[in-house]
Amino acid sequence: MTKFSELNLNPKVLKAVEEAGYDTPTPIQAGAIPPALEGRDVLGIAQTGTGKTASFTLPMITLLARGRARARMPRSLVLCPTRELAAQVAENFDTYSKHVKLTKALLIGGVSFKEQDALIDKGVDVLIATPGRLLDHFERGKLLLTGVQVMVVDEADRMLDMGFIPDIERIFSLTPFTRQTLFFSATMAPEIERITNTFLSAPARIEVARQASASETIEQGVVMFKPSRRDREGTEKRKLLRALIDAEGEKCTNAIVFCNRKSDVDIVAKSLRKYGYDAAPIHGDLDQSQRTRTLEGFREGALRFLIASDVAARGLDVPSVSHVFNYDVPSHAEDYVHRIGRTGRAGRDGKAMMICAPKDEKNFDAIERLLQKEIPRIENPLGTSGNEAPPEDAPSEKTDKPRRSRGGRGRGKQSASQDTAQEQAKPAQAENAPGKPRAEKPAKSDKSRSSGSRGRGNDRDNKVVGMGDHLPGFIAKSFDERRTG
Repeated sequence: MTKFSELNLNPKVLKAVEEAGYDTPTPIQAGAIPPALEGRDVLGIAQTGTGKTASFTLPMITLLARGRARARMPRSLVLCPTRELAAQVAENFDTYSKHVKLTKALLIGGVSFKEQDALIDKGVDVLIATPGRLLDHFERGKLLLTGVQVMVVDEADRMLDMGFIPDIERIFSLTPFTRQTLFFSATMAPEIERITNTFLSAPARIEVARQASASETIEQGVVMFKPSRRDREGTEKRKLLRALIDAEGEKCTNAIVFCNRKSDVDIVAKSLRKYGYDAAPIHGDLDQSQRTRTLEGFREGALRFLIASDVAARGLDVPSVSHVFNYDVPSHAEDYVHRIGRTGRAGRDGKAMMICAPKDEKNFDAIERLLQKEIPRIENPLGTSGNEAPPEDAPSEKTDKPRRSRGGRGRGKQSASQDTAQEQAKPAQAENAPGKPRAEKPAKSDKSRSSGSRGRGNDRDNKVVGMGDHLPGFIAKSFDERRTG
């Protein structure tokens, strides 16, 4: 088996690797490091969690150990899709370059331009950035990319999902064509393949087997959830999530709850806090300072529940996560493996539970096909239905019916018959009034009903809507006065 000592790395880099507790490289590291040290382009295809970060940081530090950076002209560039992944790459550089005098800068959104400009002005050996913030600095005239010797694109497939490919192509065009390119992606979509064919020169291709199965140390389960009503799905689903957490008791020391949409991340976090759970959200719309504080609190154990979008599914390394809850079934089957891979790390036991609504069954089937096994079904802790009663301020079934029956529609048989009896009584009373000839009233009433129905077309067999089958005499009289007038 290959050892790090056999990979021709800088002795100072090897010392840092040993101090970090590593001795044997992963398959992607063993395959990518030798050609990278030779100066060749590298195309690495591997999932998150296979050790990709070290497969490019170690050779980069070795290659950059000699030389000096000039102001505003970084010697190397690492592009990452998210702020969290960029920050983690920066941490890896700090770990492996502590015996080598290299400078670095982290360019991500949510941080002051002034602080970042000050670092760039001094000159940096390693520039780690998200595409948007990198181009912001370039367009402001604060950065030149003509001195880049090594360029790394990490998580290229996630870049594609997030719409960064045009930015990546532009950044490639701003760097020297003589640069060395290390390109990593979990999948090879046609757009990704087009970019590699365009910007990489005879790359060494290293492909690690697809991560189609989760660690054996992770206990998986799914609750097949069916809401009582469509408009109650959210509240009932959140109640089910709380029941699953409570059922785990003290075994759930901390957990990541994954949602598909950023809006649901905020709603679920707010709901859990309302019911006394220590929870905080993390997604791309939050300020970087808030995201950093949230992650640090979760890593240090000050925060128990991290409610996250898929921005936290890739690249985050929190060693001791006891549980993962998939509040939503992920849209892509591979994301399920990434999500539950946040627990059960480094040989620890972990547990991953998922809530599957009827609309998610197609995506759920895709996950089981990818895993090539059935995920065990968990009994709903709320019972067979698990339905949540409507909130106290919500209208009940009884109050809904009268509201829908305005204008006389939808009334019960009893009230309708009472109305009919009252209407029948009114003409009779009018006919018996003193001074009124009995013979005139029916005639006038007939005339008014026939005249009132002229020109209406199909008007419920000439009945006046809302007045029953008979017309009161005083109304019929007003119609006759208008005709004769």
